[in-house]
Amino acid sequence: MELCIPMIKELLLQDEGKTLEFKENTRSLAGIVKTVVAFANTAGGTIIFGIEDSTKKVVGLKDVLAEEMKLANAVFDSIAPLIIPDIEIQTYQDCEIIIMRVHHAVGPYYVKSLGLEAGTYIRLGSTNRCADEEMLYSLKLLAKNSSFDEKPNIKEDKDSLDWDLIKKTFDRVPKKIDEQKAESMGLLVLHRGQLCPTNGGIILFGKNRATLFPSAMIRCALFGSMKREHIIDSLDIQESLIDSIDIALQFIARNSRTAIVIEYLHHKKVPQYPPVALREALINAVVHADYANEGSSITVALFANRIEITNPGGLPCGLTLERALSGSSKLRNRVLGRVFRELELIEQWGSGLQRIVSSCEEHGLPEPLFEEIGNQFRVTIYSETLEKAVSQEWKKEVVGHLKKHKKISTKEAAELWDVTTRTAQNRLKTLMMHGTVIRNGTSPQDPYAHYYLAR
Repeated sequence: MELCIPMIKELLLQDEGKTLEFKENTRSLAGIVKTVVAFANTAGGTIIFGIEDSTKKVVGLKDVLAEEMKLANAVFDSIAPLIIPDIEIQTYQDCEIIIMRVHHAVGPYYVKSLGLEAGTYIRLGSTNRCADEEMLYSLKLLAKNSSFDEKPNIKEDKDSLDWDLIKKTFDRVPKKIDEQKAESMGLLVLHRGQLCPTNGGIILFGKNRATLFPSAMIRCALFGSMKREHIIDSLDIQESLIDSIDIALQFIARNSRTAIVIEYLHHKKVPQYPPVALREALINAVVHADYANEGSSITVALFANRIEITNPGGLPCGLTLERALSGSSKLRNRVLGRVFRELELIEQWGSGLQRIVSSCEEHGLPEPLFEEIGNQFRVTIYSETLEKAVSQEWKKEVVGHLKKHKKISTKEAAELWDVTTRTAQNRLKTLMMHGTVIRNGTSPQDPYAHYYLAR
């Protein structure tokens, strides 16, 4: 079908990853079956047969009907529960290829011959990994429409929650909270006739949180170069996760630059990083971290030219990076999500990443980087163009002046910006190169030349 050709071209431009794999042939059926299982358990995916995986050269399949039957039989016979992928035969560059689309669904799916424990695979980057105990547990919870933070912590009772901290936290909104409200948010759950805290309740407000969930913390570090080598400053924040967000922001502010911009008669401070982006990235990390993953904490790493905010746990099953950036949302931690919504820390599901992008753009910074690295999710915010953010401010100043007074000289611009005449000349030259202003003078050296807004 010709309609499929643009889609094939687009896929061939991509590299193998979380949702895409190329196969030259169907000889390695065992590996193909593992890929189908991994796609189904993670976020779905596409396998294209008849493409060299290293070069992406289209080589095609000889007996494509027989290959299609072999694939269908292998999937049907080797995987439980039953998976029915979409399998299509297509002609591309005079070669016949097979496109298999595997949809994400609630499993867990596994290779029958290996059994549930050893045969459940997930997709990490472009590789298939056997699901560890924590991941298998998460997949089972997903099948029950539940999450780790909703499960009761039966070793604790309702008094294990720090009710003074809960009251103090909700007083900020302000909202009143009692046992009934705590139960509706999922901080408490009825178990065998008794109210007990959920994992989420302990993670957020537990008196023994540091003992029960020692990794539920934020670790901050300032590095002296572009790499993770020499640590200049560090802080392990072990307060409640909600308070930890503000403490982490204070650490970043202490260890990052602030530029001073003159706006008419006032000074304006321009931080190295947009506060909105930082807060959204930290909230996203706290709400979406995998707290069942012991030994891995949320980290904030500051370098000379960027900040990396990383949380344990990749994107929740069923969600790809493309969908997340387009506004799709899927909560890993439903209790944390409800509490953050009640505290008005989350405005709208799925909008956090978009706000990070928008605030960086408004700040004059490069587009932030979102990536899954193994079983982690990372947001990188760059600061290489702090000067660009400042330049946007002096650009606004001179444009405002020209709209009001129609023209400006180099001397007047220097006074407006509170800079030297040479600096003013360079700035005006930059604005001319970008087509913002035009110059009217008798010669390039005319000291009486004036600048006007370009039409």
